[in-house]
Amino acid sequence: MPTQDDIRAAAERIAPHIRRTPVITIPPSETGLENPLVLKLEQLQVTGSFKPRGAFNRMLSAKVPPAGVVAASGGNHGLAVAHAAKVLKVRAEIFVPEITPEAKRARIAATGATLTVGGAAYDEARRASEARAAETGALLVHAYDQEEVLAGQGTVAMEFEADAPDLTHVAVAAGGGGLYGGMASWYRDRATLVIVEPEECPTLFLAGMMKQPVDVPSGGIAADSLGAKRAGALAFAIMMDHGGRCVMLQDDAIRDAQRWLWNRLRVVAEPGGATALAAVLSGSFAAPKGARIGVVVCGANCDPGSVTA
Repeated sequence: MPTQDDIRAAAERIAPHIRRTPVITIPPSETGLENPLVLKLEQLQVTGSFKPRGAFNRMLSAKVPPAGVVAASGGNHGLAVAHAAKVLKVRAEIFVPEITPEAKRARIAATGATLTVGGAAYDEARRASEARAAETGALLVHAYDQEEVLAGQGTVAMEFEADAPDLTHVAVAAGGGGLYGGMASWYRDRATLVIVEPEECPTLFLAGMMKQPVDVPSGGIAADSLGAKRAGALAFAIMMDHGGRCVMLQDDAIRDAQRWLWNRLRVVAEPGGATALAAVLSGSFAAPKGARIGVVVCGANCDPGSVTA
């Protein structure tokens, strides 16, 4: 588990390259909740998701070899690594599966990174990226299962607590668990983290049931960002240590949350980015009386027409 000192060091290291994203408070009259809802708008981060935090921290914590960096991604992590590589002037090779939306592929390619599309799902791209890193000697930047990546993602929680110190519960979407693992490492016992997953991507939920990471099916509207085949070992260990609570929900609730964000706030969020909010708005997460709930809106990389239509 990254320590708070690790996360503070990551925050200092990556500060020149990321944005401190805003936190806004939504009154109960707009949500039907007992108390105000606090949103951290991380979809406004560089490249449209929280992922550059971990990507920059991993790359700035290591000596990048001449072969550059290699990463596998459903889209957001690959875009973050490609962007960081361009900023830091190193080579990047990004492997994505066939389910990665064309909009994300195009943005990755536009950075100048070498893009390889292949395999039906993320896990096939991951295996290809690991083989390529072994072949070339490039630095592997894992999407969610490296300590430096988790420490970078933990800076989301560091900022959120500074701006909203009275939160009792924080809802966060999970795929492989990098964002959850980093945020839980920061909050520890000062707030309860609620892990939210689509029913068709039950990565940490099934890991918790089986008491170990296991292969899971991946599908539904958020699979490109939350469709990890297996929970990260680091995130799983943190979940077991913290007694993490998982909430599952259907795709319809995610779509409703995307529309709510657009209709109420004029915020565009991709399905994975709206998943945590969906748990709160749909009632899938029943907060205890008096809870002060925060939510991370964590990604915006989708066709805006799919939200605003």
